[in-house]
Parts: sequence; structure tokens; C-alpha cells
Amino acid sequence: MPLDFTAIDFETANSSPASACSVGLVRVRGGEVVATAGWLIQPPPGHDEFQEWNVRIHGIQPTDVLSAATWADQFDRLCDFAGADVLVAHNAGFDLNVLRRAAEVTGMMCPPYRSLCSLAVARKTYQLESYRLPKAAAAAGFAEFSHHDALADARACAHIVIDAARRIGASDVFALADALRLRVTEPAAPSTPALERAVA
Repeated sequence: MPLDFTAIDFETANSSPASACSVGLVRVRGGEVVATAGWLIQPPPGHDEFQEWNVRIHGIQPTDVLSAATWADQFDRLCDFAGADVLVAHNAGFDLNVLRRAAEVTGMMCPPYRSLCSLAVARKTYQLESYRLPKAAAAAGFAEFSHHDALADARACAHIVIDAARRIGASDVFALADALRLRVTEPAAPSTPALERAVA
């Protein structure tokens, strides 16, 4: 089985995990980046207030997403890009939670994605004072990128996993996880649209 996965990164408008305002996606096949995509998102209604702290981090303003696709309008595009891949993210619990929560509040069914955390991979692979994405990516040979740009961050995540797999000779993400005594996280129970829950 080859080293195939999709790296993903979200930026959020506020502290709500459902407030996705940007996504970056990087497809890896056979240990090489073969496709990338990234776009702005109108956060779901009720989760669309931009807080100063978040804007300071990623630089995305409310006016930047006025003409962007809504979460519901772009969801199929995101899922089509990811396919059935294992999703890789730096602090994967955060990004997978954004994906599930934004789907839930918009009544979408989130696919049962598996995930691997590049932060955990970095901690097992490198000896660093900090395992923040810029430091871990630099150790993987991917430096000088625009941190908190969703696509740039997804690229950085991808390169960490590619480099770690190359260092230990892992053929795929499952072999990498096993070698580092980590695990590919199995999907949580699918998010059920509110309407279905109401009539169940």
C-alpha cells in the first residue's frame, strides 16, 4: 500500500469549532504531493462572527468571505477532494472537530474519515524544543511558509508525514503509525443532520 493521504487545515472565525472560514487540502500519492486546493468559506450562520483574536492570527476579515461559498455549498467539493483518504492534520483533533461540527450545524452528513496527527508524528520523529507547525515543518525540510494560511499549513503537514515515513521506511500511513506507536484514528459516529434526529 503506497503512502497516500490528504492533509487538511482549517482556519476558524472564532472559538466555535463550527466557524470554518478557510480550508487547505493537499493530496499525497506515493509519498509525493500531486494536487492542492484551498478556498475561503462563509462560516455557518450562528457561528459567523469574526473575533479579533482569530483575525489577528490568520488575517481573514469578515469582508473577505462575503462572496465565498457557504459551508453547505462547498462541502461536496471538500469531500470529493479528500475521497476516502486518511486525513492528516497538525493537531488533527482540532481540524476533524471543525469538519464534523460545521457539518453538524448545517445538517450535513460528515463522511467517516480516519485521521493521523502530524503533531504526534513530529514528536516521535524529531528532537525539538517546540513542535509547533513551523518548527516541525522546518525539521522536515519545509521551511519559510506562510503560517496560518490554510493551504500552506496543509502543505507543511503533508511534508512532515512524508519526511517521517521516508526516515523510517514506512510504506503507508498505517505502517508509519505502527512504527511510531501511534494509531490512525478511526472515525467517530457519523454526524446526523438535525432533521433526521428530530424525526428519529
